[in-house]
Amino acid sequence: MQTGNRLLVWLVLFLPGLLMGGPVMATEEPAYTPVREGPGFEIRRYAPQLLAETEVSGDFDDVGGEAFRRLADFIFGNNQAAEKIAMTAPVSQTPVAPAGEGGGTRIPMTAPVKQQADQSATGTYRISFVMPSRFTLETIPRPTDPRIELREEPARLMAVVRYSGGWGENRYLEHERQLLEAVRAEGFIPTGAPIYARYNSPFSLPILRRNEVMVEIKKP
Repeated sequence: MQTGNRLLVWLVLFLPGLLMGGPVMATEEPAYTPVREGPGFEIRRYAPQLLAETEVSGDFDDVGGEAFRRLADFIFGNNQAAEKIAMTAPVSQTPVAPAGEGGGTRIPMTAPVKQQADQSATGTYRISFVMPSRFTLETIPRPTDPRIELREEPARLMAVVRYSGGWGENRYLEHERQLLEAVRAEGFIPTGAPIYARYNSPFSLPILRRNEVMVEIKKP
């Protein structure tokens, strides 16, 4: 995708929310129930989720752009049903399902975009979009890009730390370290790879960004 087209994609997705001062990644977030606070982290019980995800190899700070373009192309209508969903202003928390121009529906963007290291291959990451809750694995349009997979994530108990600021790898690793230390200190066992979740657009001020590191946990 050319630089100009890439910028247009970001603007279509994020500029309305940026101008309106609300959350700028999405209209819907994954459902969860708060369990308790840390110290140093929050425990959440997440409901099952439907994910669209793709794998990209490369530097931590670079893989997100390529994966995002693939997934954005999918929700913009590059799927077997040629279905599109009109984007809503990110300040809205209501899923949108009106018919778009040219027929069909467009899938609304949801937050967060998740980035998770693939434990089997150094430098490979799975980038995920959480699909709107109105879809199931049976009703979601199938991607035409073979690099995109649809997957159901079961309910999970997650430990989460939230922070603002830049998206660089060093900041992520520092908060990952803090989270894992705090989780183990409280007697929990981390399971699986930590997940990096970003809730804002690249046009948002770093100080206003919501970033999270999360990891699935269990009791001994």
